[in-house]
Amino acid sequence: MVATQRRGRRIMMTETERDTYLADQRTCRVATVSADGRPHIGALWFVWDGGSLWLYSITRSRRWAQLTRDPRLAVVVDDGVEYGDLRGVELSGDAVFVGEAPRTGEPCPELDVPEALFTRKYFGMEVMPQDGRHAWLRLTPDAIASWDFRKLGDA
Repeated sequence: MVATQRRGRRIMMTETERDTYLADQRTCRVATVSADGRPHIGALWFVWDGGSLWLYSITRSRRWAQLTRDPRLAVVVDDGVEYGDLRGVELSGDAVFVGEAPRTGEPCPELDVPEALFTRKYFGMEVMPQDGRHAWLRLTPDAIASWDFRKLGDA
């Protein structure tokens, strides 16, 4: 169940606006928690399938190690330069590892859609290239917040 956004309803994106925004954006920032409780933030490419955010991460990264120990994460996708142009989406929940790690291309029906979306979005190809270094994380968010300051108009 996704938590309902209470504040900022005036600037909140609709579900359709959010889905379109997440499909169009290319980079997100992923926050994880270290063993001593310190946050770690890194940028990643991602795809959104309408219900889950799929992250393609290097398996020998600090992020991967931290999520193996503690699956909690938060992700922000945002853009805009001027105040009135700011917009974004924040998602949080627990990461789930999907498929083999690192990914070698073994059949995994759960990855058919995210890999097709990812390959078209980032490589303009139909077949996912496997490098033996990356694997998939799925975030089905517990909470989503969004904002689009363009909705404020001249206010």
